[in-house]
Amino acid sequence: MRKLCVILSLLLVCTVVEAGKKFPLTANPIVPAARGHVDVDKDKNGNVRMKLQVEFLANPENLTPPATVYVVWMQELGGMAVNHGQLKVNKKLKADFKAVTPFKSFDLFVTGERDSNASVPGGPEVLRAVIQP
Repeated sequence: MRKLCVILSLLLVCTVVEAGKKFPLTANPIVPAARGHVDVDKDKNGNVRMKLQVEFLANPENLTPPATVYVVWMQELGGMAVNHGQLKVNKKLKADFKAVTPFKSFDLFVTGERDSNASVPGGPEVLRAVIQP
């Protein structure tokens, strides 16, 4: 019985790992050291749950032209870019961001902006990934 429980537990862990996907982020040459990825899976409602992780991302005020914040955008094919919130870089130049979206396939990108409430991307794009779960 104990062996059966261990086997079932391992199968469950493998199923959970296979359900998620990891997409690399492509860095713009204006932030050459930046690197990261986006982990995605589905929640119980069928929405896409994503976690963006970045390291070595310069502070937005070091961009040219300088920005005050990084904003995470999601854009379905043929749709408008939607501001999903601010990506805050810590003192170690790392940043994490979590969100849930009904979008199934979309572009995720990060721009440097002067205002975290920007309604359209206007600043330089620093990171991008194409998400196709």
